[in-house]
Amino acid sequence: MTPSASPTRYWIGAFLVFLAAFCFATKGILIKLAYQYPVDSISLLTLRMLFALPFYVGIALSIARKSPPVQLTLRQWLTLAMLGITGYYLASFFNFLGLVYITASLERILLFTYPTFVLLMNAFGFGRRVTLLQVIALLLTYAGILIAFIGNIESSTQKDVVLGAFWVILSGFVYAIYLVGGDSMISRIGSQRFTCYAMMAATVPTVLHCALQNGLHLGGFPTPVYILGLSMGIFVTVIPTFMIAEGIKRVGSGNASIIGSVGPIFTIVLSTVVLHETISTGQIIGTLLVLTGVFFIGWKGNRQAKSVTS
Repeated sequence: MTPSASPTRYWIGAFLVFLAAFCFATKGILIKLAYQYPVDSISLLTLRMLFALPFYVGIALSIARKSPPVQLTLRQWLTLAMLGITGYYLASFFNFLGLVYITASLERILLFTYPTFVLLMNAFGFGRRVTLLQVIALLLTYAGILIAFIGNIESSTQKDVVLGAFWVILSGFVYAIYLVGGDSMISRIGSQRFTCYAMMAATVPTVLHCALQNGLHLGGFPTPVYILGLSMGIFVTVIPTFMIAEGIKRVGSGNASIIGSVGPIFTIVLSTVVLHETISTGQIIGTLLVLTGVFFIGWKGNRQAKSVTS
């Protein structure tokens, strides 16, 4: 590698993470736009997953042709499937439910509880030491969430802030379980294969849930619902999942988490412009505190990663 290749590799990776953060930030906007039409949460999630599924199957087959076969035991396959169901069915469904009740901008702030859940799970589940900087980061994050939450309790644009916040925070918690549990599996089979298999596994209970709730009647929705579902499947699911995987490979997970923390800013701007949501002063202050906390968590994680590899 030439001396100039390393910085180029880094900035390409940073740009990929930045674009992925933007794509992920549009999810709440697209969901809220879809909710303007007569569609329920599970039907909308099912459309998203079904539109995305062919891409993941195709990519998985392409990887299988180019790489050695995966050697996993039955228990490991079941673990992989459960992780996919946890991260892409349960976490997504809870998130979709939360957006029925709260604004897209508040949803994005609350969802950023997941890095703190990851930190706490690693500390209590695997005995990893929590530093003073990380404690400060946790306090900043939850103070920001509290300020943003309190400032939106009386908002007339939201149906039920408490219920919506519960579902979104639960989504963040469940997604953290997926991230922590997926570490060893990703190292074993690679991030792209893991993502493809996890998404395919998650599609099964999503479709079953839709079948049980409304008979899998996915026809008859207004055309914009299908356009939004397709957009979520491709631009909020397939493309950013692989951009973030490639970005992490180039810049590291710590740097990726720092760059990705611009997501709530994107969502706030888009929700104001597209959805005409009103952003309160408390929400802005809360967002800044949350981003500062996530930045410290990511920065500390990046320093630890450097110390391990140096």
